[in-house]
Amino acid sequence: MTERPVRRRRPQTVLEVLRRETLTPSMVRLYLGGPGLASFTDNECTDRYVKLYFVRPELGLEPPYDVAELRERLAPEDLPVTRTYTVRALDTAAGWLAIDVVVHGDEGLAGPWAARAQPGERVVLSGPGGAYRPDPTADWHLLAGDESALPAIAAALEALPDDARGVAFIEVGGPQDELPLRAPACVEVRWLHRAPAAPGTSRVLPEAVAGYDWPQGRVQVFAHGEREAMKALREVFFTQRGLERSQVSLSGYWAYGRTEDRFQAEKREPVGKIFAD
Repeated sequence: MTERPVRRRRPQTVLEVLRRETLTPSMVRLYLGGPGLASFTDNECTDRYVKLYFVRPELGLEPPYDVAELRERLAPEDLPVTRTYTVRALDTAAGWLAIDVVVHGDEGLAGPWAARAQPGERVVLSGPGGAYRPDPTADWHLLAGDESALPAIAAALEALPDDARGVAFIEVGGPQDELPLRAPACVEVRWLHRAPAAPGTSRVLPEAVAGYDWPQGRVQVFAHGEREAMKALREVFFTQRGLERSQVSLSGYWAYGRTEDRFQAEKREPVGKIFAD
C-alpha cells in the first residue's frame, strides 16, 4: 500500500484587530497586531500574502487549528476555511500589519467580516507566501491588476528605487475606488474604470496593456487579478511581446463566478491554469 504524503503544517499566527479604516466604498484596511506578531516572519516580498482562517464560532475551536485532526472528527462544512490576502504593510516597531479587503456589501465571507470587524477580535492567519519583488536592474516596470492586486501593486510601487521608470495599470469600478499611491516620479499610475461592467467581466485591463506604447529596454512585469483577464494578458506578454518567463510574475488571484474554495481547487484543472504544463 502506498503511503499518503504527510502535509506540512503551516505555522499559524494569532493576532487581534487593532483598528479598521475605510479606504474607499469598496475597500477596508484592517490593522492587526498583538503579542502574536512577534512570531510572524517577514519574507520581504512585495506580494507577500497570508491566509486568514474562518471558523464557525459555535464550534468553540481554539487556534492554532490542526486541520488534519479536525478532518477526522468534523463534517466538511464545519472545517475552517481560508481566504487569501496580501499584506499591504508591516511595521514591527509599531506592532502591526495591515491587510486591505475588498468589500461588496454582504457578498462573500471575508468582505462582510472585514466591514464589521471590531478592535479586539481575534484573527488567525498562516504565511506569509509570495515570490515577487521589483528588480532594481530592470530597465522599466509594468504592473497590472484589479482591486485584488492593488495592495501588492501599491507595495511594489513603494519599493521601487527613486529613479525607476514604468507604468501601473489598475482596474477599479470608478473614480470613487481610486487610492492615493506613492510612486517614483517616472512611474505613471493609470486608473482604469470598468463601470458599468461588473468585476470580472471587463476587458479594460488587458486592452489597456495591449494598447500601451512599450518603451525600449528590458521590462519586469507584475500582473495579477481575475483569472480570465490574466489569461488575456498572458497572450499580450508572451505571444505579442515575446517576453521570457523570468521577466513576468503572472497569476490569477480570483475567478469570476467562483468562491475561493472552488477557485483554488480549479488550479489543478485545465480551466484554472494560467500556464500550460
